[in-house]
Amino acid sequence: MSTQTRTKSRELRDARAATERRRKKRGRAIVAGGGVIIGCLLVAIVISLINAAGSGNSRTAAASQGEGATPAIATAGGALAVGDAAAPVKLEVYLDYMCPFCGRFERANSGELDRLVADGTVRLELYPLSFLDRMSNGTDYSTRAANAVATVADHAPGKLLAFNTALFAHQPAEGGDGLSDDEIAELARDAGVPQDVVNLFAGRVFQPWVEASTAAVFQTGIQGTPTVKINGEVFTGDLYTTGPLTAAVTAAEGE
Repeated sequence: MSTQTRTKSRELRDARAATERRRKKRGRAIVAGGGVIIGCLLVAIVISLINAAGSGNSRTAAASQGEGATPAIATAGGALAVGDAAAPVKLEVYLDYMCPFCGRFERANSGELDRLVADGTVRLELYPLSFLDRMSNGTDYSTRAANAVATVADHAPGKLLAFNTALFAHQPAEGGDGLSDDEIAELARDAGVPQDVVNLFAGRVFQPWVEASTAAVFQTGIQGTPTVKINGEVFTGDLYTTGPLTAAVTAAEGE
């Protein structure tokens, strides 16, 4: 083989080797680049999952905080308890702030109930319900009033009965818009509720509690308001005249 031929053969081999080296280099670069892209995608996916989980947890926590808000003096059955826990008579009153018959009951009996609670005869359990929201032209008056009452029960329980009485003393007509938020707030202030507590009404923190309590109450067989129970038994006497309920409570005290 001539020198020229050997030289050409060597050059051809060198060219092929250089081409192979470049091919392998490009392959490694592509693999490396692909790895970087895949790595970036994996990181993005992980970050998205973490953020989604975080957001979900935040929403769950917020929802739980709202749904779990229960007035400090609430019972497991959904009542607001006032008076001595050891009182001889437990009096349960189921009411809706839009219910005109509840208004009649309160106007006839609120003074007596205040006295019976104060002298230790009665442990009063109020159930503020919201089933008559449908009777307030879409303003959800029953819920707004019940939420305000629950807020007072939680932050200023000593003013609960006075506020309850004020709401019924100025009860709106069934089928109307109900009292405005400002009017409810004014009644609360007039009843001695501190302004910082009144300011909390707008947050409706206890609305889920009111709704849950209303549903639970009707599942127990309560069919309307007002319903009154004395030591667990439904009072079937006159609810709208001062005296009959007091007499029944006094009789139950002696049993």
